[in-house]
Amino acid sequence: MSEQLTLPAERRDRAGKGASRAMRREGRVPAVVYGAKEEPLSIHVEEKALVKMLNTGHFMNSVVMVEVGGKANRTLPKDVQFHPVTDRPLHVDFLRISEHSKVHVNVPVRFVNDEAAPGIKRGGVLNVVRHELELVCDASQMPDDVVIDLTGYDIGDSVHISAVTLPEGSVSAIEDRDFTIATIVAPSGLKSEADQEAPADAVPTVSDEAPEAEQEG
Repeated sequence: MSEQLTLPAERRDRAGKGASRAMRREGRVPAVVYGAKEEPLSIHVEEKALVKMLNTGHFMNSVVMVEVGGKANRTLPKDVQFHPVTDRPLHVDFLRISEHSKVHVNVPVRFVNDEAAPGIKRGGVLNVVRHELELVCDASQMPDDVVIDLTGYDIGDSVHISAVTLPEGSVSAIEDRDFTIATIVAPSGLKSEADQEAPADAVPTVSDEAPEAEQEG
C-alpha cells in the first residue's frame, strides 16, 4: 500500500508568470489545491522536498497531506509540469480528497516468476503493452504496484487483465474489454528459422505463361 506523504506549503499571495519565475529562482514550486467543492488554494512548496517525493516512484498514486498554515489538506497529485530541458518541476496540481474517496490512479505493473515462463526460458521476449494500469480504489488503499505472475506463459501467449489478480479493494477503470497487458514474442532468430521453413508454394512466383507481345503486320 502506498505510504502517506506530508508536504509543507505556503500560500501564494501573487499570481502570474513573473511571480512564479521569482519563486522558482528561490527554490520554490508554484502549486494549487482544488476540488471537494472548496475554493482553489494557491500555494508554493520547496523544490527539494517535492523532488525527493517525486523520486520515490509512487508520488502520483500516494496520498499527500499538504500542510498550509497549520491545516492539513488530504490530496492526490493529479499533474506535475516539468521544464522541457532541465526536467525541473514547474507546477503541481493537487486534488482534495476525503479519507475514503474513490480515486482513479495509474499503478505500475511488476512482473514476477519469469524463470517459470516456458516462453522466456526458450528465449522469448516479454513485450509490455501497458506499463501502468488505471485502477479505481479507496484513497486509503492505493497500491504501489500490480504484481503479474508469468508462470506457465509460452511464446505467443498474452497476459490479459482478466488473468490478473488486482490488489484488494481495486478494480480496473476499463471494464468494457479484456485488454492486453503484455505478450511473449518469439526471438528474432526463431522468427528467421520459421521464415526459412515456409513451404515453397507459399512464395508467389512469376507465371511462365506471360502473354506474348502482339506483332504488327
